[in-house]
Amino acid sequence: MWQRIMRRVLLAVSGALSVFLVYVLAMNAESVPPPDQKTTMNAMERADAAISEFVFTQSNKDDVEWKISAKQARLFEQEKQALLNDVDVTLYGENGRELTVSGEEGTFHIATKSFSLSNKAVPLVVETRGGYTIYTNHLAWANDRKEVSTRDAVRIVGHGIEVTGRGFLGRLDAEEFEVLDDVRVALTPAS
Repeated sequence: MWQRIMRRVLLAVSGALSVFLVYVLAMNAESVPPPDQKTTMNAMERADAAISEFVFTQSNKDDVEWKISAKQARLFEQEKQALLNDVDVTLYGENGRELTVSGEEGTFHIATKSFSLSNKAVPLVVETRGGYTIYTNHLAWANDRKEVSTRDAVRIVGHGIEVTGRGFLGRLDAEEFEVLDDVRVALTPAS
């Protein structure tokens, strides 16, 4: 008998805590304003320097490994990074092979020479020499490992297949690409 009473008490306490949690989450969601142009402008105004037509080239001896171009860059010395707008990145492989991708925004980490690109409205589009097209909203380049990656949704189309999933890792030197989670493969008519 007393077990039935305890179950009801625990159920009532759980219900009350759930209602309280929903209330707290709803109140906090309303109290945090979405980022607006003022917030973005404040970050841009805090920049140590602004550069129009920014270009950075990474070379190894006489070979160019990659190049970043942006219409505008804001440099932050203490953070050792640059915020980029209207970005084009070209990665050069062996034998002059290249891969180019353009994004609305980017971040360049000066100390590590790594960078990331993102688009808000439409996916980034990466066309490989092997005939595949990769679509995702965010890409990051780790210069020390020579890898491109994302945690976001990704879609790869080419040679009669379509691969979708979440997360992506590409090793450009070996021309290996893998979708990390929730992988689905579909056969499509070859174009």
